[in-house]
Amino acid sequence: MLVGDSGVGKTCLLVRFKDGAFLAGSFISTVGIDFRNKVLNIDGMKVKLQIWDTAGQERFRSVTHAYYRDAHALLLLYDVTNKTSFDNIQAWLTEIHEYTQQDVVLMLLGNKADATQERVVKREEGEKLAKDFGVPFMETSAKSGLNVELAFTAVAKELKHRSMKDPNEPKFKLQDYVNKEMQTSGCCHS
Repeated sequence: MLVGDSGVGKTCLLVRFKDGAFLAGSFISTVGIDFRNKVLNIDGMKVKLQIWDTAGQERFRSVTHAYYRDAHALLLLYDVTNKTSFDNIQAWLTEIHEYTQQDVVLMLLGNKADATQERVVKREEGEKLAKDFGVPFMETSAKSGLNVELAFTAVAKELKHRSMKDPNEPKFKLQDYVNKEMQTSGCCHS
């Protein structure tokens, strides 16, 4: 399930992942909930993700809450060019803890990482926040495709691992996997 403030790029991220395309320009905000399916091949096994794209606007929040408890994983997004969306992450996390299952897989994504000129939230700030709350973190860009595939793949790997529960299999560590696979955007950590 994709959650976060309105305008942070949830739908763009989903479309980029699902169709490999970037939706340019402004388009209609998601009303309530939108579903997309995608089958991934994870370590030789087919994993079907049903991805729920939620509306960020306050007035749809009650609709969104109804879906939280059924979600196995949440991608929580903020926009690196929008400080408010970052400041609101703590409120989102509170809400998530209130409505979701205890063991929900959660990942924090700083989206629009391609927008170097307009950036107002440093990567380090995202890293620190994620560390404070003990959640994996990466920056993404629906526009350039940076880490988009990785975000969904990492979650799918974690979910596959949980469903298998093979005692002989080494525990899958989501954060370690993300750190290893993550691409950093651009040349410099500005």
